[in-house]
Amino acid sequence: MNKYDGLARIIIQNVGGKSNIVSLTHCVTRLRFKLKDESKAQTDVLMDTEGIVTVIQSGGQYMVVIGNHVPDVYDAVCEVGHITPGGAVNEDGTPIEGGEDAPKEKMSPFNAFVNIVTGVFTPALGVLAATGILKGVLALLVALGVMASDGSSATYNILYSLGDGFFYFMPILLAYTASKRFGLPELEGMVIGAGLLYPTMIGG
Repeated sequence: MNKYDGLARIIIQNVGGKSNIVSLTHCVTRLRFKLKDESKAQTDVLMDTEGIVTVIQSGGQYMVVIGNHVPDVYDAVCEVGHITPGGAVNEDGTPIEGGEDAPKEKMSPFNAFVNIVTGVFTPALGVLAATGILKGVLALLVALGVMASDGSSATYNILYSLGDGFFYFMPILLAYTASKRFGLPELEGMVIGAGLLYPTMIGG
């Protein structure tokens, strides 16, 4: 029994059931469904399901973003739903392996751009939201006089550094996700991102 069987059942049920699935493939991070009727999919339920990052509807595809373990979830969905595997595909929909039945729909430049942006930013969205909320809460506490922002409060300094650290080092973090998206060595991408934060570059 696959440990992702439970998640697979939830996904199949909330994309409208097996009868609503025309085909299924997967790329690096997403399950890519072609559905008969996308209005039957319960997008809100899927987005609130643990193990699913988000849902994207683009280019005639209904994409459930899972993360790096998407091949395991894909196998579970195919097995639980008795779905004929479409194989792995590139971001533009072209098959990587065994994908003769995979959709080969040509994506518009705009959709290709959106796919790239979502592929880079999606892994960071949770942390981005959390740090943004933290900075907002700190600003509110300062405005109410609960904390001082003049450096005298150690608690404020620690929380502010946590909230602001993500934004300060964002080039390095996005370089990591971009490297995974484009298949580059992650460390090399992070070095390029670190170069953008080098004091001479910032001060120049």
